[in-house]
Amino acid sequence: MERPLAQPLPGEMVEVEISARAYVKMQLHAAKFPSRAVNGLLLAERAPEVGRGQCLVLMDCVPLFHNSLALTVMLEVALNQVDLWSAANNQVIAGYYQANDQLRDRRCCLTCWIFSAFLVSPSPVLDNTKLSGEYSGPAVVVYERQDNKWTPKDKNLVMWQDWVVTRSVLRELMTARAYGGLVDFDDHLDDIRRDWSNTPINDKVEALAAPSNHAV
Repeated sequence: MERPLAQPLPGEMVEVEISARAYVKMQLHAAKFPSRAVNGLLLAERAPEVGRGQCLVLMDCVPLFHNSLALTVMLEVALNQVDLWSAANNQVIAGYYQANDQLRDRRCCLTCWIFSAFLVSPSPVLDNTKLSGEYSGPAVVVYERQDNKWTPKDKNLVMWQDWVVTRSVLRELMTARAYGGLVDFDDHLDDIRRDWSNTPINDKVEALAAPSNHAV
């Protein structure tokens, strides 16, 4: 099945914006499994292309695995389900994230199978040394594919939707240990009644990020 991804035009230096929901859920995924590598997919609003002067907005993420990141058969199953679900929500797969199991390992360890089949870009990797909710800046290094290799994306082209609010939401959910309720695709495979779209956490993020909750 052909997957219509949100991709930049060749040679374009596209800005990337990461929403509170996407960032918080990436962090919660890593916090739930602090001694394991985790990964997942990032979703953007469906668009024919992203060109000069436009911005690729990563609206949501789907946590995938914590047991093994190399199970290509199960990854294909997950991708097919996420494809159908995201299409119903007018979204497309637009990126991949990963937190490695070693504290100081920030390498972008994606497989060639993902590159060739899905052309996923950009690719945030969580910085394991900054995963505490107390860190003042985003704990993410964003990579992009250039000249057949993954390189860190220009920080001036990476933006965050209201970082002050995002950080506040993350702190509240980390304090409440909301990561215990996050469901990734591994959890779903163990019990199909568990919902990998994480609607309850999405609702909590949106409620905490609402303007009325941050009024001066």
